[in-house]
Amino acid sequence: MSRFEAEIARLGPWFHNLHLPDGTETCPDHWLGDFPRFKWERLKDHIPADLRGSTVLDIGCNAGFYSIELAKRGATVTALDVDAHYLTQARWAADVWGLRDRIQFERAQVYSLARDPRRWDLILFLGVLYHLRYPALGLDIVSRCAAKTLIIQSLSMPGETPESMPADLELSNREPLTRPDWPKLSFVERSLAQDQTNWWVPNQSCIEAMVRSTGFRVVSRPLDEFYVCEPDPSNASNMWPWNEAEYWAAVGGKGGTETAERGKEHEPSATA
Repeated sequence: MSRFEAEIARLGPWFHNLHLPDGTETCPDHWLGDFPRFKWERLKDHIPADLRGSTVLDIGCNAGFYSIELAKRGATVTALDVDAHYLTQARWAADVWGLRDRIQFERAQVYSLARDPRRWDLILFLGVLYHLRYPALGLDIVSRCAAKTLIIQSLSMPGETPESMPADLELSNREPLTRPDWPKLSFVERSLAQDQTNWWVPNQSCIEAMVRSTGFRVVSRPLDEFYVCEPDPSNASNMWPWNEAEYWAAVGGKGGTETAERGKEHEPSATA
């Protein structure tokens, strides 16, 4: 019997199937399979193997799978989640791996980053966008925090990606909006997969258009629903040069930070 089994049971249920140092798994019967490791195996080569000196923000860190993998590569990681249960699991797992000095855990909403002065070299924004009541605002906030690379994953619906989109539409000619490849963000009024926080289901065109509107561009798609992005200030779709005032109005005005009051929760180590 593994020395970790009692703690795994105490801290359950688990959504991340973590492979602990002795080979014990936290959720070996996961309904998605070996999640999220099977996704990481296709994503990992799109991230530098040596992250020493780099900063990472893992938004929606859950039990810390990605935070731990990136900390193993030498990164200094900020791991963010709204769920205290997942953060307790993640802190425990980081302790097991001996990585707590590389990972700072914070309990906070994405929106709490709106006036945060910090910037991170790499941001993981995985499985969060479609849970946000205000997805465009959430992506605007996240894009402000990304200095070099932003990796997005989102639940999405089928749809073709257009080769090009018109620069403008005439008010009298809205027919292009009905095209299958037009960017679409479908609203879920009640529930999807028995989850009331699944508010939106975008198509691929919509995700990539939203990325462009933040001043980023998609540079690779390592697997289904994953987008590796980088800043592209020359993009004509970038909203920041002409619409920044609306952003600041939405988040409460420019200037100052409220880091101490923004809802962070630093819990003691789960093994203390």
